[in-house]
Amino acid sequence: MSTALNGLSPYPIVQAPMAGGASCPPLAAAVCEAGALGFLAGGYKTADGMYQEVKRLRGLTRRPFGVNLFLPQTAYVDPAAVEAYRGQLAGEASWYETSLAADDIVGTCDDGYDAKLAILLEDPVPVVSFTFGCPTPAALAGLRAAGTCTVVTVTSVEEARTAQAAGAAAVCVQGIEAGGHQGTHRDDPQADGTGVGLLALVAQVREAVALPIVAAGGLMRGSQIAAVLAAGAEAAQLGTAFLACPESGAHALHKKALTDPLFVRTELTRAFSGRPARGLVNRFMREHGPYAPAAYPQVHYLTAGLRKAAAAAGDPQGMALWAGQGHRLARALPAGELVEVLMAELAETQMRSV
Repeated sequence: MSTALNGLSPYPIVQAPMAGGASCPPLAAAVCEAGALGFLAGGYKTADGMYQEVKRLRGLTRRPFGVNLFLPQTAYVDPAAVEAYRGQLAGEASWYETSLAADDIVGTCDDGYDAKLAILLEDPVPVVSFTFGCPTPAALAGLRAAGTCTVVTVTSVEEARTAQAAGAAAVCVQGIEAGGHQGTHRDDPQADGTGVGLLALVAQVREAVALPIVAAGGLMRGSQIAAVLAAGAEAAQLGTAFLACPESGAHALHKKALTDPLFVRTELTRAFSGRPARGLVNRFMREHGPYAPAAYPQVHYLTAGLRKAAAAAGDPQGMALWAGQGHRLARALPAGELVEVLMAELAETQMRSV
């Protein structure tokens, strides 16, 4: 991965920054210590909360790591649509004996981005990646001057070109197979479900820009890593594969659901956050997905109490079970062991292709 991220990791494996608690310091540290690149998720945390996790991770490993930030959302959100969805969820609040978020969530949209960026400029980390948009050229230049490698998540050739023009050091090319949120720069409901598969997208981006590529989307085995490397990527980013690890901060019900025969497929939905995100199909997704508005992160905050209450009640049918299309291949191995297994599979595949 030396060409992609300045030699920061000996192995071409990146642990995806999964917001919501899964990408915690113990997981990132274990991945880094094994020779891959671990990531912390800055999303859904305060600036100080993010910084405290960075300090904790530094105490667990001296190896390079990354931090991911969510770009502020600037698209107009219809307050009436959010309120209508609130009414749709009233029965859920009653069932789980909890309350929905306050009315002022409609004004919550930037996730403390400026404060988090300021911290990472003042106390730099080796890598910073961005999701839901492209930072300004000034922000990318500032991080570059601080010695930080910058990565912009893209889901199309157009977004990759934007990232290159802005001065990003690399792009994380995310295919439609990926679990969790699609990192599209523009949230267009008319484009829901029209994303491109990872291998095709990597090839397209490879021909369109000169930036190093980190490939993400449904990758669970070393043979798949070999495939994206052959297609033109310098590294592979895996999220769901690390979700089941004991070091992961994901809820035990979430980990179990990945391979539970009860959950047979994934879908993209706006039900839990108001933005397209791939998760295991459960009751909540089936009942509310068709009515969820394009309103991120307002819907995320609106449903946060419901998701927490469902987890406390031991009910995965009311949780956001984010997962990529390869979720049935999840292995509950310690993160360091998983990295070694993936590298052995990658080496075996590459040897067979010689």
